[in-house]
Amino acid sequence: MMLIEQTTVPTLALPVQVLKNHLRLGTGFADDGMQDGLIESYLRAAMAVIEGRIGKVLIARLFKWSLEDWRAGGEQALPVAPVASIEQISLLDRDGNAQTVPAALYRLVQDMHRPRVQAAGFMLPQVPMGGGIEIEFVAGFGPAWVDVPADLAQAVLMLSAEYYERRHEGGLRADAGLPFGVVALIERWRTVRVLGGAGA
Repeated sequence: MMLIEQTTVPTLALPVQVLKNHLRLGTGFADDGMQDGLIESYLRAAMAVIEGRIGKVLIARLFKWSLEDWRAGGEQALPVAPVASIEQISLLDRDGNAQTVPAALYRLVQDMHRPRVQAAGFMLPQVPMGGGIEIEFVAGFGPAWVDVPADLAQAVLMLSAEYYERRHEGGLRADAGLPFGVVALIERWRTVRVLGGAGA
């Protein structure tokens, strides 16, 4: 299985000024924007860490997920949440030739923790022998920073600030893990996997 981001978070969607305010950086100087690139990099790093911990996509973007076969015949859980739409499902033969699956043959079951593709009938389309599946979908709470839940937004700001303040130490100490306040904010969003991840 392989999950690839097809699009990235636009710079304009990142709360650069919000983080600068959080850090209480001075304003009104000729070099106000000089640290914007650094601030942006810490925001992207913090978002990546938090998304990885909770299995949720904060700001909407397009993903492509490649897998060899359906985990279950009638449905397939998706690797991240929340999922807004399925853009396309393709079946690949052993030579990599793709055939688009008609949208009438499946539907998206939206769920905050375990979204999934479900067959419109009894079974999802059969995968060619030696082939695979590609699912393109849009995931995320929304296209803008204001769409991110308040506790997750605060966690990103806190972790970004930690990276910024420890930038001369190479970021967090190797044995430190995430700050307690960040862990407390993201804990309720973590996906609990049961039965060995059945349906994943």
